[in-house]
Amino acid sequence: MPRQPAPKDFSLKWLELFQICAQKGSLQVAAKETGLTISTVSHHLRNLEDHLGVELFNHTRRPMVLTPKGRTFLRNIDDALQLIRKAKAEASAGSITEASYLRFGTIEDFDSDIIPELAVYLFANMPACDFMYHTDSSHAIIDMLRDRQLDLGISTTPSERMSDLQDRPLLRDPFVIVLPKVNDDTLGDIVEGRTKLPFLRYSSNLIIARQIESQLRRMGISASHRFECSNNQTLMSMVSAGAGWTITTPLLYSRAKRFQPKLRMHPFPGKSFARTLALVATPDCSRSVIELVDAKTRSLIRDRIIAPLHADIPWLANSFKLVE
Repeated sequence: MPRQPAPKDFSLKWLELFQICAQKGSLQVAAKETGLTISTVSHHLRNLEDHLGVELFNHTRRPMVLTPKGRTFLRNIDDALQLIRKAKAEASAGSITEASYLRFGTIEDFDSDIIPELAVYLFANMPACDFMYHTDSSHAIIDMLRDRQLDLGISTTPSERMSDLQDRPLLRDPFVIVLPKVNDDTLGDIVEGRTKLPFLRYSSNLIIARQIESQLRRMGISASHRFECSNNQTLMSMVSAGAGWTITTPLLYSRAKRFQPKLRMHPFPGKSFARTLALVATPDCSRSVIELVDAKTRSLIRDRIIAPLHADIPWLANSFKLVE
């Protein structure tokens, strides 16, 4: 069937929607991510193909599959779109008050003490900005940043390098042992499995769980366990009830205030290790927005979390601290 005359004006929206559809293989996903209807997304893609005079997708296949020319076109526009987004961000970087949209993701570790106050602060200081906040696990936050579903996030720094993202270390959060307060067993006996008290673990799909397991393997420790959980509050509740012991961090311990009277925290025996929490941004995120969020987040962490914990548990002063 002959093509319709190509539209006169080339649209950046066509390229952005083409990139999403090519990456996701679905009109439905592209429509959901952009807030458009499926028919509108399809119309934009057809306009792009008509303008170029080539088929970019094999429209008979599901999920959507790129043609050879479509794959070549995608390779050529990926870098160009990143440069365009970066240029747009840089152009508005001089004035926070003019920022129009921010998609911000964070791990649950900050959702009670830090994020509510940070949200109020950003809302007041970025009056023209529409905000989207999302809470998830570290690996999910990083994946969403890589897929450009978020602009900025706070997560645990993974073991592998993040060459495609920018990260600013925020907090050194050392691993510690947390025991039931009423337990009389020695720390060494508990960690090395010479007691009946089981090890309560974080779920194995979490970055924190993988860091803990790696350290235990290096130490030659194989702790028996009966329970694993992705929810920190549930884990602290189980320990406070005397159901077992766990390895966690001061930040996570600080969130379990209602259970702390029944808990004891100890330095990790032997060689210490820690996780690092970082502010992570896409390459095209405005530098002025990153600076604003970084400065306020550090201030809140210092005042709301670090200072109270140092006052209660002085031995944390040298290990639980902001990364300057």
